[in-house]
Amino acid sequence: MKKQAAGGLAALMSASALVVGMAGGAHAATTRASAGRTLVIDNSFELVTADPGHMFEPTGELVDNGLYDTLVTFNGGNFKQVVPDLATSFQTLDNAKKFVFHLNPKARFSDGTPVTSADVVWSLKRLVNLKGNPSFLLAGENIAASGPETVVMTSAAPNPGLPYILPNPATGVLNEKVVKAHGGTDAANASTKDKAENWLNQHSAGSGPYVLKSFSTTSQVVMTANPRYWGPKPAYSTVVLRNVTAAVQKLDVQRGVNEISVDLSPAQVTGMTGVQVKKGPSPNIFFLFANQNPKISKVTTNKDFELALRYGVDYGSLLQLAGSGAVQTPGVVPTVFLGALPASEAAKFDLKKAQSYLAKSGLGHPSLQLTYPTGITVNGVTFDDLAARVQQELDAVGMKITLQPQSIQVALQTYRGGQEALGLWEWGPDYPDPSDYLVFAPGNLVGLRAGWTASDAPAIATLAKKASETTGIAARQAIFEKYQRALNSYGPYVPLIQPAQVVVGTKSLKNLQANGLWFVDLRNLG
Repeated sequence: MKKQAAGGLAALMSASALVVGMAGGAHAATTRASAGRTLVIDNSFELVTADPGHMFEPTGELVDNGLYDTLVTFNGGNFKQVVPDLATSFQTLDNAKKFVFHLNPKARFSDGTPVTSADVVWSLKRLVNLKGNPSFLLAGENIAASGPETVVMTSAAPNPGLPYILPNPATGVLNEKVVKAHGGTDAANASTKDKAENWLNQHSAGSGPYVLKSFSTTSQVVMTANPRYWGPKPAYSTVVLRNVTAAVQKLDVQRGVNEISVDLSPAQVTGMTGVQVKKGPSPNIFFLFANQNPKISKVTTNKDFELALRYGVDYGSLLQLAGSGAVQTPGVVPTVFLGALPASEAAKFDLKKAQSYLAKSGLGHPSLQLTYPTGITVNGVTFDDLAARVQQELDAVGMKITLQPQSIQVALQTYRGGQEALGLWEWGPDYPDPSDYLVFAPGNLVGLRAGWTASDAPAIATLAKKASETTGIAARQAIFEKYQRALNSYGPYVPLIQPAQVVVGTKSLKNLQANGLWFVDLRNLG
């Protein structure tokens, strides 16, 4: 998202008290003229609100990333290191229980007033107290000001993933005075007393490069360049985000009706000419799980069956189905995030070995239902197609798999209730840090959905706890690798693939990249 990091985060958490300078970063790009240029982006909307305190949908992240600044952010698609935004530097103290952020004194809201620590504290407290979808991001954090340009965040337990949470546009900083004048509050009862959302759906109160001109969750969103933006001028005077189906998006970008289409699949972009096609692995992972609760299934609790499952999937075939740009995920942490396993450790398809483990299991040719949400597409890959391919491959191993497609509402109910014997699901990141994948540990959220309790694997539960508290980039990388190796060896999961993230743009665009968090980076586009 921004041009330069300072000094890197490798040193960020390696000491109990360390200042990290982050020169450049969010506002180190070359100034560009914005007069008279309009950018049109087509997206199939997943959009509910423009209010950062309530927003937690993909289209909303694209919008709010243009309207609001956060304390720190990412440089383009590099999610392994944070760079400056409102904060020029920060410290980590007390084994990552305390972070001190130092604001850029040049930062200004769109009305020209300075961005102060009071605005940051008010905005983040409001986020938590609204008790909306993104409120969990900062749950347990005590947020306070220490001077007009210093923000202090503390927690009872170490939170080394906090810097990777804060780039989420839901933590965007609002102009306290303006939003309070239109019904906003950060009080403990904000969930019922805050009345600012409707106003924030027609106006913006941020310090980002754009301001909101009009907003509709069904047709289009229009943003215009912020004339008082404190960083380099944005490349466009107007950004129009339109709600358009993928099929129409392809026609639009080929005819030059728009500049960017963000919802095309690898198959749809095959053979396209006269445009830029940018693709790479998304941060979304598909995975299988075998329920560990014997009351649900005595087949899926058999360890030899689990090994037969792991070796019986033809991962190359799944990648062919997903299309160019997709990759096999070697563990539950996506390859684009800190803590990912190297590609060399990904599971290998071996039909003979799979058949050998199934024979060893003593189960004969077990019959199972594979449950998944039907009609759902992630980055161009449908659960239905993926499930059918997995069924075909496991049939060759000697398993009798019956497909059990369910509506998303029904499937979520059985999945969350731990009632599925064999499930096919996808995990999209809440934030780009390996700590978000501790949910797969025994006794945690996804673990319990797979019937896997902490008492089933106490050593892995202890390892997950240690991973949640470990600081320092190298140390975190090492322990999350160890955690995933344990999951791969003893856990009930079979990580499958990361489908491709695809963005198509006209030839005239500069700095176009596919961004796994907010589709495209409005700040770097030229």
